[in-house]
Amino acid sequence: MSHLIAPSMLACDFSNLKSQVDMINQSEADWLHLDVMDGIFVPNISFGIPIIESISKLTDKPLDVHLMIEKPDRYIKNFKQAGANILTVHLEACTHLHRTLDTIKKEGMKAGVAINPHTSVNNLFDVLKNVDLICIMSVNPGFGGQFFIENTYNKIKKLISLRKETESDFLIEIDGGVNLKNASKLITEGVDILVAGNTVFKSNDPKQTIKSLKTI
Repeated sequence: MSHLIAPSMLACDFSNLKSQVDMINQSEADWLHLDVMDGIFVPNISFGIPIIESISKLTDKPLDVHLMIEKPDRYIKNFKQAGANILTVHLEACTHLHRTLDTIKKEGMKAGVAINPHTSVNNLFDVLKNVDLICIMSVNPGFGGQFFIENTYNKIKKLISLRKETESDFLIEIDGGVNLKNASKLITEGVDILVAGNTVFKSNDPKQTIKSLKTI
């Protein structure tokens, strides 16, 4: 499988949301990445279910919804109804992670787990067979446009080792600070999905930038 590109809509121009989604539809992007923030788990507030519902009506590409919120279990069914195809929760935000992942799958979505930069991938060991996706945060979550944390490469290597050890088949996603300079190394290291926000939407030609990320 070639790597996937998931533009992060947090960086898009929300005053022209339809045209931004149309651009993604016409591009080589595979998924749309949607960051939901509650201002509690992370120090920022983004958007919620109404925006996801609107975007789902504008695209046939899978919606990769990343919940940076406390107690995500309360809203799993709502995000499914809004159009989420992949739902990722944070290890640090879940009291009963197995139960949360099971609920996501029972709702018919792919289940993902994200970890913050300070969290060891070893903490994921007990759920590796239960997830479809592991999202490694390569910046501190909450705001776009941050610099990539170099220790991420060590986490990728460790996670690939754990995937082999446990005979799991989850995808590895990198979220934060992804750009045209580090994308090639990330793919070489074994990353399956690149999330890119400012790199795409702040470029002079977002569609071409997506193509460049895809064809690396």
